[in-house]
This record gives sequence, structure tokens and C-alpha cells, in this order.
Amino acid sequence: MLQHQDWMRLALEQARQAFAQGEIPIGAVVVHHDKIIAAAHNEKEKRQDPTAHAEILAIRRAAKALETWRLSEATLYVTLEPCPMCAGAMIQSRVARLVYGAMDRKGGAVESVMNVLDFRCWNHRLEVVAGILEDDCTELLTSFFAGLR
Repeated sequence: MLQHQDWMRLALEQARQAFAQGEIPIGAVVVHHDKIIAAAHNEKEKRQDPTAHAEILAIRRAAKALETWRLSEATLYVTLEPCPMCAGAMIQSRVARLVYGAMDRKGGAVESVMNVLDFRCWNHRLEVVAGILEDDCTELLTSFFAGLR
């Protein structure tokens, strides 16, 4: 059985693909019963779609793979703490567990800026594991933004 670090390395591979395409390097994989059922990276620039975040694309692909919108036995691995939109999508899709790498101190919606997942009125709760390969995830983002300056 693979560990969180192993799955996060695969999410980092997705993030590197985004970097190579000039996208903000965020990658995500969805794991269901120890198997990747979806992988994605940011495609906002490519699609000219503000919702084309790695998490959203991965959730859509996972739902298609399982033929259900309920991802109640799935874990989403993502290299950066999700934004409010992506955190909301995790609640709506009933993701069982979120595992992320780096904190997003400007727009994170799991612990940094706000906690969308911990709103007491939601009828779904998910487990959160933070800081997996945080240094690697942060370094990739820092390198990307340094190249833009």
C-alpha cells in the first residue's frame, strides 16, 4: 500500500506538467481503494476557464471514472491548500479525505485564511491531512513565481 508521500509525489508530477505549460503548478490525484482514478493539473490558461483548477478537474474525472458524483471512498491529494471553490466542490462530491502539501497563506480555505470545510451546517465532513511534502510543493510554486518576476 502506498503512503501519503507516494501519492503526493504523483500529484507533484501533475504540478510539474502545469509548470511546463505555463500554468500555476498545482497538481491533484484522486485515489480510490489504493488506485489512482483521476489526475489533473491547473488548466486555467489553456482553457481560459477560471474554474479549471487541478482539484475541480480531478473531481470531475473521478466522478466520471466511478460513474457517480459521490466520491465518499476517495482521497484527493493536491499540492496546494484548496481555495474556497475547490473546498466546496470536495464537500459537494463527498470526498472522504483531503491530503495537501503547501499552505496557501493568501487564499487557502482549509486552514490558512479560512476553513470552509469546518462549517457546522454542512452535512458532510472530511478528514484533512496537511503538510505532506510541503517543502517540495512550496519550492515548485516559488520557482514558478520567481520566473515571472
